[in-house]
Amino acid sequence: MNTSELLLDAFGRIQEAVHEAADGLDDKVLATRPGQTGNSIAWLVWHLSRIQDDHLADAGGYEQVHTADGWHERLGLPFDAADTGYAHTSADVAAVHLSSEQLLGYYAAVHARSLEYLKGLTDDDLDRVVDKRWDPPVTLGVRLISVLADDLQHAGQAAYVRGLLS
Repeated sequence: MNTSELLLDAFGRIQEAVHEAADGLDDKVLATRPGQTGNSIAWLVWHLSRIQDDHLADAGGYEQVHTADGWHERLGLPFDAADTGYAHTSADVAAVHLSSEQLLGYYAAVHARSLEYLKGLTDDDLDRVVDKRWDPPVTLGVRLISVLADDLQHAGQAAYVRGLLS
């Protein structure tokens, strides 16, 4: 297995987890917040999609599908196009009301674009510095592991919320 194959498998696992958590749910269930204050499935999947879209686009030097493919407008959320959900308030979480088609459509577009990017990566690419704002600077390998960890955690949280609601 080479670097690209490994990454494709790993990001495929995010896709599986997202679908297990969100497939077949109606808008009301997707927006339900445990205890009226927890993160909803819709917010969790939207946020993990935004993180993957934002971070991989930045690392790969391409425009996010959120803006390039019109998803910002299609989703119709009351956030700036650059918003990824980081530091969202409870009111922000409550504002995320999306249909399954919107939520999974955006995720599918992000996933497809991510796979295009990941297919071309080699071992040498992983050492390339993609973010100099940190000490030490962040390499592509570290950034990809960060996205994988974050997305899998949020997909797991969404699955947990689904279990609470069923």
